[in-house]
Amino acid sequence: MPLALSVQIERWPIAGSFTISRGTKTEAVVVVAELSDGVRKGRGECVPYARFGQDVESVAAEIESTRGLIAGGLDRGGLQQHLRNGPARNALDCAFWDLQAKQTGRRVHEIAGLAPPRPVITALTISLGTPESMATAAAKVAHRALLKVKLGAAGDPERIAAVRRAAPAAELIVDANEGWSAENLAENLAACAAAGVTLVEQPLPSEADTALLTLRRPIPVCADESVHDRASLPALAGKYDAINIKLDKTGGLTEALALAQEAERMSLGIMVGSMVSTSLATAPATLVAQRARVVDLDGPLLLAKDRDGGLRYEGSLVYPPEAALWG
Repeated sequence: MPLALSVQIERWPIAGSFTISRGTKTEAVVVVAELSDGVRKGRGECVPYARFGQDVESVAAEIESTRGLIAGGLDRGGLQQHLRNGPARNALDCAFWDLQAKQTGRRVHEIAGLAPPRPVITALTISLGTPESMATAAAKVAHRALLKVKLGAAGDPERIAAVRRAAPAAELIVDANEGWSAENLAENLAACAAAGVTLVEQPLPSEADTALLTLRRPIPVCADESVHDRASLPALAGKYDAINIKLDKTGGLTEALALAQEAERMSLGIMVGSMVSTSLATAPATLVAQRARVVDLDGPLLLAKDRDGGLRYEGSLVYPPEAALWG
């Protein structure tokens, strides 16, 4: 029986607000693709990147454009050639994986030839704000093993110092979201090093990151906006020590697994991240997280309410999904 496609745009309120260098949001707007063989259904969820000129309408339309091809037999392998990397392909790719798992009665990790996934430590994000507000937020979660601190504005040395004082025992990583410049890069990296930060994500705009070639890096620097899929890797040489793999950038789990393997071959460290989303979007990333040094899969924790049957979080751990959710 031909596969049927359905596409839904969903809005999930965030608990409070979520602020990075590019702005503040109060809800997660996601696109869900569902594939059905008439008996079983496979789902995938994605989040458009405004940073890359994407919105929910254009992403939903891109998914819709495959309806006839899917009815005609397009499979996960063909999808990789038909759609570019990005959120639309991510939702469909993950839906194909989920459907195959439900059709065969096997988990996705088995189909992919991977070891059974285990719980992993995930970061919890501290939104960008004043040093005082960020310290207050950090103090409330100082017991967590790993905190991700959003920076990317004037006064960042004071912010990271305040967070460190409030959470003296937590491992800290920093995400500047392209908010620094070649002029303040050395000062901000030094402040992070002084605070014991172990990794800094995307300090410079992706189109202006050449300063990383010549500056001594006191701590590892991780590419985020500068890396999408395997085609992005050659341009990172000499600039970055690690990459942040997000399925909305790679265009799904299929490319994410291939990207992780190639990054390891190039001796790049691996971080796994996600957008602010429900557990349906985050679940596939838990498989890539098995080979990552740093995991940042706290998106569902930032919501006022996750979808039913969502991922299990206990302390700093996130557990692999149950089959009913995904995979």
